Amino acid sequence: MSIPSLKARLSGPKILLAPGIYDAFTAATAEAAGAEALYLSGAAVAYTRLGRPDIGLTSMTEMAETMALIRDRVSLPVVIDADTGFGNALNAQRTMRVYERAGANALQVEDQTYPKRCGHLSDKTLIPKTEMAGKIAAMADARASGETLIIARTDAIAVEGFEAAIDRAETYVEAGADMLFIEAPRSLDELKTITATFKGRVPLMANMVEGGATPITSAADLEAIGFSFVIFPGGIVRAIARTAEDYYRSLVANGSNRPFADRMFDFGQLNERLDTAGMLAEGARYDGTNHGE
Repeated sequence: MSIPSLKARLSGPKILLAPGIYDAFTAATAEAAGAEALYLSGAAVAYTRLGRPDIGLTSMTEMAETMALIRDRVSLPVVIDADTGFGNALNAQRTMRVYERAGANALQVEDQTYPKRCGHLSDKTLIPKTEMAGKIAAMADARASGETLIIARTDAIAVEGFEAAIDRAETYVEAGADMLFIEAPRSLDELKTITATFKGRVPLMANMVEGGATPITSAADLEAIGFSFVIFPGGIVRAIARTAEDYYRSLVANGSNRPFADRMFDFGQLNERLDTAGMLAEGARYDGTNHGE
């Protein structure tokens, strides 16, 4: 499976948009829709796999297992949420090794204390910036390939203020981060200040969360002010959650799927998108039943 270079793609002038995914099915669906890269959201895995909020309950091994299943299904670059590295610098090194073996192309690591919480929730706490710098350096030492990127995220805006977030980001660049992610800027002016400070020095990542602290901004507008990478991490879960709620209510109320039929795939349509016929034909090549070849 040939995977395009994420590092090379991020060096170009065009912004890279990565839809959020949480399993192999959403990964394959996003790939079929034309996505160039994917973002495996820890929050989305917590929502869907655990049925819980993004408050640090998802484990490193659960994320790695999910990543491996996705890599078995798609060939796009995948950026994976590594939370805090799941502990200290040694834990962060192990996370790097395990995620890299599972097929991740970039790890996003943040400076919250462990267990963390969603970047758009209140009452976050941070580790010292020197400790975070050590995690970044440790992860860089542990990676098997220089193509595997380290994305340093700071949650300092909501905890220590915007200027402190900029200061922390400077430290993380010096420690060896390949990309910066300053979480939850509160205005277009703050987004512009981030790019004015770091554009041309390191690729910059933006996070679009529906209902979050940052104003929803299009990829084109983010590109115009200097961002290289944008994720929409949990939008698919919010869309599916709304649809699932409507579906279950309709089914329970009506005792049938018929009233919902125009909002869902039937059996054949879903199998077409899963390429069931193609996979069965591929299997027949190896079991001696395909006599036409």
